[in-house]
Amino acid sequence: MGFFDFMTEDIAIDLGTANTLIIHNDKVVVDSPSIVARDRVSGKIIAVGKEANLMQGKTHDNIKTIRPLKDGVIADFDASEKMISMLIKSIPALKKRLFTPALRMVVCIPSGITEVEMRAVRESCERVNGKEVYLIHEPMAAAIGIGIDIMKPDGNMIVDIGGGTTEIAVIALGGIVCDKSVKIAGDVFTNDIVYYMRTQHNLFVGEITAEKIKHDVGSAIEDLETPPDDMEVQGRDLLTGKPKQVIITYREIAKSLDKSIQRIEDAVMETLSQTPPELASDIYKTGIYLAGGGSMLRGLDKRISQKTDLPVFIAPDPLRAVVRGTGLVLKNLVRFKTILLK
Repeated sequence: MGFFDFMTEDIAIDLGTANTLIIHNDKVVVDSPSIVARDRVSGKIIAVGKEANLMQGKTHDNIKTIRPLKDGVIADFDASEKMISMLIKSIPALKKRLFTPALRMVVCIPSGITEVEMRAVRESCERVNGKEVYLIHEPMAAAIGIGIDIMKPDGNMIVDIGGGTTEIAVIALGGIVCDKSVKIAGDVFTNDIVYYMRTQHNLFVGEITAEKIKHDVGSAIEDLETPPDDMEVQGRDLLTGKPKQVIITYREIAKSLDKSIQRIEDAVMETLSQTPPELASDIYKTGIYLAGGGSMLRGLDKRISQKTDLPVFIAPDPLRAVVRGTGLVLKNLVRFKTILLK
């Protein structure tokens, strides 16, 4: 510990396609949608996070809303850098500081990320005053966040369904034994719902409405024990151009998401087929753990369980499992040194 350590702050970031979460002093201090609004004329960023999210789908020609991350990786370098910078500046404890402190950061990245994409994440963090930047794979962080001791010689399977990617990994002895990253997750589910409403109801709905449908009546199976109420959906009639309303059920949404969920199931089966036999016997006993916002889809655990014949458990507070794990790694950097990518 050096003399200038009081000028260094430790933060853990889960840089997600849909949401960005930041932990500082063991608390989640930022939980914000990963979206920015930019003025097309001046090129300035005018809003970030929740404020920019309210503008989505409602902007005029001079304002453009951007999602800087696509499929779990940085798609718009400039916007992502400004977003990270503004979110870090919004941390209450850092607002009071006279000088911008140097930052020691642990950041999550998808397991299927390329070297170039990894460098983009690192450079973005270094430009916002990141003195030491450590990267950790998302499934690894999710496993730690769920409370699994990843250093033991036991096999555990994690399925982390985020906004842009679904990360599937078998973890043992502090390393990923086999993994698969598929670009089917929350965003694809939302697009499936938009497509279904267009083709089956001639109703054009926006992304925000499709998200709401997913949360309120989204389901992975057609026979739920406690089904949600039917939902009234408003949008634009594609035939007449007038605003109209239709009523939809959870069964319809289960039909619309069926193909995408099938691809996630296939990826889980493929990962299981590559698992060494000793670890497979561990997974038979421990089951599969689900994390990420996508795992909250009604009946998804039941559906994966039927497909794999294994018990499936949803993490407590699945949305924050990854960032919680990242925060724990940040607190115990020496212990988890081997799993970090510096």
